[in-house]
Amino acid sequence: MTSQVIPGIYNNWEIHLKKVHVILRDNASNMKAAMEDMAVPSLGCFAHTLQLVVHEGLMSQRSVSDALANSRKIVAHFKHSQLAQSRLEDLQREMQGARTTTTPARLVQDVQTRWNSSFYMIKSLLTEKRPLCAYAADHNLPATLSANEWGLLEKTVTVLEPFKELTRKISSATSTAADVIPAVTVLKRLLAEENSTDSGIKTMKSTLLQAVSRRFSSIESESLYAVATLLDARYKDRFFSGGETARRMAKDLLKQELDKMEQAQLKASAEGQGGTKEAEPAENQVLLQAQVTWQIPLDFATALTDIPFLTSSAAVFKTLPSTP
Repeated sequence: MTSQVIPGIYNNWEIHLKKVHVILRDNASNMKAAMEDMAVPSLGCFAHTLQLVVHEGLMSQRSVSDALANSRKIVAHFKHSQLAQSRLEDLQREMQGARTTTTPARLVQDVQTRWNSSFYMIKSLLTEKRPLCAYAADHNLPATLSANEWGLLEKTVTVLEPFKELTRKISSATSTAADVIPAVTVLKRLLAEENSTDSGIKTMKSTLLQAVSRRFSSIESESLYAVATLLDARYKDRFFSGGETARRMAKDLLKQELDKMEQAQLKASAEGQGGTKEAEPAENQVLLQAQVTWQIPLDFATALTDIPFLTSSAAVFKTLPSTP
């Protein structure tokens, strides 16, 4: 079982489970169950969850899914035929002009397990629309795109652009768990906006919003995300979509973490002195209530250096990556 294998790996590396702050895992049910059996805090892959949302949205509207199916057939035709690819490249060079030395771009095939691949496939088709239409006029294709479907693809790529940017951002080496709550909040705001260009993709856009709300419904009550966001001077409590209740809950979670850290430090100190010492209430909580909602990042950063337990919490929570 996974819950038995992982502790063995930790033992080989002499890592005690009590020192494990959180384990980043995929969203498979066996991994979730293993973390629960081990009684270790864990977080699912944020980028993977985003891609599940995208897949759900793309499949929700028949016209969009049909346009995607035709797009895959077109791309597959050029992937499987070197002659067709060569003819398309000739048309690309012809339309680029004689002075252009740039190598013609190839069409991108989407793969279900590859993040944002549907977005990149649509983008590549739209970029090469003129050569593709010219090719279709003289040669057979397994499928073609109507004017309406080309329009749907243009709208779809606009809606998927924020998902692509978020996936790229949270997959970077500098991304942390503090970026998750602000990212989801901004994404929901974008999807909730109604535009005149939404005609033909309203169902897809609505489904995307519902999927984001459902799959990320508990992130603001997850202490690892909430505390990391609260301790980040860029965000603090400004991106909690649950209003004052969510902000108050996040601050309570931070206070609990500060208490845990102080209790652990007092216990270690007492054990080091060979005696026992009663843990005292965290005196920094009074400072926390006054300073945790500061609006000036510089002052907030100064507070982190002045309050030891806030400094320790920031060091732990702000270094959590959002994606394995």
